[in-house]
Amino acid sequence: MEHKNETKAVIQNHRSIRKFTDDAVPDEILKNIMTSAQWAPTSHNVQAYTIISITDPDLRSSLEEVCGPQWYVGAAPVFLVFVADFHKHAMISEEYGTPFEMEETENVLVGAVDAALAAQNAFITAKSYGLGGVMIGGIRNHPQDVGQLLNLPLWTFPVMGMCLGYPDDHPGQKPRLPLSGIWHENGYQNERVQEALTEYEKTSLTYYQNRSSNPKAQSWSEQMASYLSQARRPQLTTYLKNQGFTLK
Repeated sequence: MEHKNETKAVIQNHRSIRKFTDDAVPDEILKNIMTSAQWAPTSHNVQAYTIISITDPDLRSSLEEVCGPQWYVGAAPVFLVFVADFHKHAMISEEYGTPFEMEETENVLVGAVDAALAAQNAFITAKSYGLGGVMIGGIRNHPQDVGQLLNLPLWTFPVMGMCLGYPDDHPGQKPRLPLSGIWHENGYQNERVQEALTEYEKTSLTYYQNRSSNPKAQSWSEQMASYLSQARRPQLTTYLKNQGFTLK
């Protein structure tokens, strides 16, 4: 018999929440969310991220616009921006008089992964307190504008935003690919992927056709084919290079 595991239940009950009550998130809970973010795994203990809470109404309104616009960025009780951050490391290198080799693509990956792991820790902790939320990839729609709004220095870039609050919405849970489609053994097994995609075609189409909000007559595969048929945020490459990451 499987034992009760509250952490597993919190993780596996994931839903994106975009509508919130007016209740404020207590400071002590927010502090614990930030502390959990700090204890995420981090490559070589580099800790290459910074988290910015957006509490100024005018700044929040500006970010709402550059993210989409996405109204829930402005409406959520809490909005956080997770930033990949090597600026603090540049300060250290200057202090010690050592070279600062940041041009390689590896550093972009380390910063993005560190920030994402911190964000996931924060998100899970928030849900353990009964909060809900949604990750905001739209923070990368106009990275130059976001950088200016948040006064981001050289060697940093925004990775994602996060809305948090007490849920005032109860959406259904989107089905995921069959486990066989993402879990392979001793190497990539393409035949498992094809079988999983065939099964998921039916499951995802049924979900999208029958969901109560924004129903679609398209399967996940159809949506992905359309989504990936055009360049995604091509301006990011120029922005990253201007921030010091020349992607050698």
